[in-house]
Amino acid sequence: MEFHPQPPSGTPKPWAFPTPGRGTLPNGLTVLRCHRPGQQVVAVEVNLVAPLDAEPEGLDGVATIMARALSEGTDKHTAEEFAAELERCGATLDANADHPGVRVSLEVPVSRLPKALGLLADALRAPAFPDSEVERLVANRLDEIPHELANPARRAAKELSRQLFPAASRMSRPRQGTEETVRRIDAAAVRAFYEAHVRPATATAVVVGDLEGVDLDAALAETLGAWTGSAAEARPMPPITADDTGRVVIVDRPGAVQTQLLIGRVGPDRHDRVWPAQLLGVYCLGGTLTSRLDRVLREEKGYTYGVRAFGQVLRSAEDGTGASLLAISGSVATDVTGPALADLWQVLRVLAAEGLTDEERDVAVRNLVGVAPLRYETAAAVAGTLADQVEQHLPDDYQGRLYAQLAETGTVEATAAAVSAFPADRLVTVLVGDASQITEPVRELGLGEVTVVSGS
Repeated sequence: MEFHPQPPSGTPKPWAFPTPGRGTLPNGLTVLRCHRPGQQVVAVEVNLVAPLDAEPEGLDGVATIMARALSEGTDKHTAEEFAAELERCGATLDANADHPGVRVSLEVPVSRLPKALGLLADALRAPAFPDSEVERLVANRLDEIPHELANPARRAAKELSRQLFPAASRMSRPRQGTEETVRRIDAAAVRAFYEAHVRPATATAVVVGDLEGVDLDAALAETLGAWTGSAAEARPMPPITADDTGRVVIVDRPGAVQTQLLIGRVGPDRHDRVWPAQLLGVYCLGGTLTSRLDRVLREEKGYTYGVRAFGQVLRSAEDGTGASLLAISGSVATDVTGPALADLWQVLRVLAAEGLTDEERDVAVRNLVGVAPLRYETAAAVAGTLADQVEQHLPDDYQGRLYAQLAETGTVEATAAAVSAFPADRLVTVLVGDASQITEPVRELGLGEVTVVSGS
């Protein structure tokens, strides 16, 4: 049997994360644009400075309802007409609210970009917020809450936030509100939040795609450039405080056959010099199937399908008031919860005592830096990262410089950052599982005070 000869590999092409062009429209809207040849689906991300801590007391979730209601009709179209117009453009429009603010995302074929930008501008400029649509969105949100509480991973995340942050902090409460607060939201509350926080002078639009032959300046001037609004003073950002005293909280789920693990604390954001080393070290610890946690808990012990360690920016600021969540997440069978936690802590202790290996560091660099061109093949991926940089008050060339810093970070630096991220005696552990079976084995580990709370 004769086989066709294997084709030789081509010459590697140089790649770097793109740095966008930056400008400002007469109405104060900041615009970042990035030409990506061949990307015929254009991605647009709009950052609105409407943070969750700006929600009125007792109305947690109003930012989420406002974000969802932006596409439910304008001064030109009803909700049904607006959806039909988007469909005619082949466009999708989504919005969500998080601690830094509201993000509105548009994707559309480049040939229909001007029309879609007009619809986006209408949604931002003059949303209708009809009573009936807001009531429907509130009802939908109320229907989602029981499903979230029934999901072990979501329930663990909710409890970890409650444990880490002071009760008065917005970060201690669910991002999309509770049943009690969401029930209070009406169209008037949504309109008031919109009028207080949504304006072009504090917003940023990111446009990414193949812009060859597109008169983007004209399209923006006729659409987002026609959006008007008053200027606003910068909103002070309250400092983030957290209590990472080592302790265990068990969320009781009688009869559960698995225990959901979420172990975390608060760490530095991307403005801190340690971030590249921390990113690399945490990836070595639990970023992929070949990481140390998986090698022990999955491959050697067979406790789990996978355990991940990660850092997630909560809110970022140049003045040091930002923070990230550093966490380890996964699930194990109920009867091995105690042994699995014991082995997980042993991994952390061995990491602190012996450090990472050069091989682990090299694999992590290849995975993080080497696959970046694949990660950013789509315009949406590039636009999302640029919008993250805006949201986190980072320079436009941050992502490109980050990859260079990762490649230069040594094993010793990565080890120190990973050990600092997960000190064995300063972690809050949340377990969602059958308390009657896991409480005593966990208490015997001596990880701190063990508390059991209801799973409802």
